[in-house]
Amino acid sequence: MKKILFTAALAAFALTTSLSTTGPATAQDTRLLIGSTSASSSQYGYFVALGQLINDKVPGVTTSVAETGATLDNLRRMQRGQVDLGLVTTNVVEHARAGTNEFEGRAQEAPILFVYSPAPQNVVVRKDAGLKSLADLAGKRFNPGIRGSATEATAESVLKTLGIAPEIVRGSTTDVVDQVKDNGIVGYVKSGAGNRLDSSSLDINTFTPVDVLSLSDAEADTLRQKMKDITVVDIADAGAGIAPYKTWSFALAVSARPEMDEETAYQITKAAVEDKTVQSNALSSLKGVDLAALTMEYATVPLHPGAVRYYREIGLEIPEHLLPAAQ
Repeated sequence: MKKILFTAALAAFALTTSLSTTGPATAQDTRLLIGSTSASSSQYGYFVALGQLINDKVPGVTTSVAETGATLDNLRRMQRGQVDLGLVTTNVVEHARAGTNEFEGRAQEAPILFVYSPAPQNVVVRKDAGLKSLADLAGKRFNPGIRGSATEATAESVLKTLGIAPEIVRGSTTDVVDQVKDNGIVGYVKSGAGNRLDSSSLDINTFTPVDVLSLSDAEADTLRQKMKDITVVDIADAGAGIAPYKTWSFALAVSARPEMDEETAYQITKAAVEDKTVQSNALSSLKGVDLAALTMEYATVPLHPGAVRYYREIGLEIPEHLLPAAQ
């Protein structure tokens, strides 16, 4: 019996030694936390789908999704090592890398894996509020976007640039939607789902008809001159009963911590770009969208080396400003 136990122990020791000398932890040991946004946003559903896609397609990697305050919150959590990848916007991640705006004096790297959607910023207001222009928001109780989000930071910069001063009300998407329905605030700013209204805006419209306020031509020109990190876009069909309008936009992307290993970043990028159903089932505006092409067009900061490896593998020429320093 002693000889059998000794032999088993020796075999176990040999196995342990073999495993411990195979090198650093691989993707087989990887658990990742994805930072998303408010659970009431259609973008949250997208990240749940992305997490499932990664679990199914990237061997040995297990993900879970955390409800967060979106871009600014995700970047801060990535810097603290609390989330591994997540939702960012192309304008705010550029601010982070440059150490400007909200990141003054505390620059941060958050390399992009892929861009997945342009994000028009919709100024959604109750129709019965009688507002006809952005200037009409002056003095009104209004939410510029969920607390800690790129929407909030960008909308406040836009309003300040245009000299418009609402009475700002903070809150989560759920709180804000309820306040709009209850006539506690006149409206809010919410990223669109592609060129369509977000699910939370459609939810409000079910109970209380809404309008989307448009930039005037003069306001659009001002933003083009003074806010180079956003784009002015025309939206023709945001939803039933919504008149065409002009607004500001950036793009939505997935960034990772710089510490993510190259192989994991490569596999996640490959899974997302090559997927044809999972992501578009969660966010219908992604149907038929070429994520690789979007990334080359809209990304603003260097890509993760693992993402660069994948894009080169499929034959893309990567713009110089998207290449990491070592590339």
